Amino acid sequence: MADVKKTTAKKTSKENAERGFVATEALRDALQSVLVQLLDLQLVSKQIHWNVVGPNFRDLHQNLDEIVSIARRGSDEIAERMRALHATPDGLASTITKYTKLEQPVTTEILTKAAVDLVVRAVQGTVGVLRDVHDPVDEADPTTADILHQYIADLEQQAWFISAETRHP
Repeated sequence: MADVKKTTAKKTSKENAERGFVATEALRDALQSVLVQLLDLQLVSKQIHWNVVGPNFRDLHQNLDEIVSIARRGSDEIAERMRALHATPDGLASTITKYTKLEQPVTTEILTKAAVDLVVRAVQGTVGVLRDVHDPVDEADPTTADILHQYIADLEQQAWFISAETRHP
């Protein structure tokens, strides 16, 4: 058996990834704002999902779950991106309540037309925050801005799908 020499290997930059890019305070705050809106969009959409009644109930009920899925995936991706940038995400209910910009739904049954209007405003409000922070995020970290692009597109598509339920040509 050959002698094994002890060597001290030089660490690669990949092994030191934890010392990589660190979010600025402005970038952290922008992503925290996005996180809050995405988390609340999940809650608002589920609240409506559970309580919607009326014409086209089933279609809207299922479409609301699509919004919840996008918002859930987005909130997780944003929170994990924050951690990758050495920022600490805060998804506590008290934080969402304090900083959300979304209109809150009723806690009773809601007719489909009112539900459509409310959820479209919630999606558009969320997209508004993503768009508001996009340029400063892009300047600070283009990689994170790329994440925002997809959620803007996905949510705008959902707003279009749902708003078509009550639009007239």
